[in-house]
Amino acid sequence: MRYCMGDANALKVRINRIIGQLNGVQKMLGEDVPCEDILTQISAANGALHKIGLMILEGHLRHCVREGIENGNADTTIENFADALEHFASMT
Repeated sequence: MRYCMGDANALKVRINRIIGQLNGVQKMLGEDVPCEDILTQISAANGALHKIGLMILEGHLRHCVREGIENGNADTTIENFADALEHFASMT
């Protein structure tokens, strides 16, 4: 699947925020931080990753799937989208 998001900068900002959260988790592990606080940070990073996945799926649907169907490749396009959806669903 090729990259087909319209706003790559927005995704990069979100990814950098997640990297910051994970760096925070790594730091917390070396400190005397309550487990609940660490789990909260992990949950937040996981939710942010999920949101990025949804954004990419939406972009894929709006751009790549539309383009594939308009170009007469409906069957292959739908199969590729189903594969992408399956990969995303298996991440959660």
